[in-house]
Amino acid sequence: MTINESLSCAAVSTKANVYFDGKCVSHGLTLADGTKKSVGVILPATLTFNTGAPEIMEGTAGRCEYLLAGSTQWVASGAGEQFSVPGNSSFQIRVEGEPYSYICHFG
Repeated sequence: MTINESLSCAAVSTKANVYFDGKCVSHGLTLADGTKKSVGVILPATLTFNTGAPEIMEGTAGRCEYLLAGSTQWVASGAGEQFSVPGNSSFQIRVEGEPYSYICHFG
């Protein structure tokens, strides 16, 4: 998989979304075709996120491990890799060492 290093023709929300006391910071994007995404970084931590719509997390730098709701096995994911999270669900993400940078694609 090729890592997305840039997204063209996007309106960027200049107000940061700051979660978990600053351990996750992202900015919302709306592409020209109306598609919504966010780009962000997660600092070393173990965090739990809830989803409304399905999401695809695409790693652009660093690495993480994730645990989907209902699963017992942590799975590693890094730059150039992605994982899917169902809608109306949750997942845990664990980052150790280097921060994990990502693009979140909303379904």
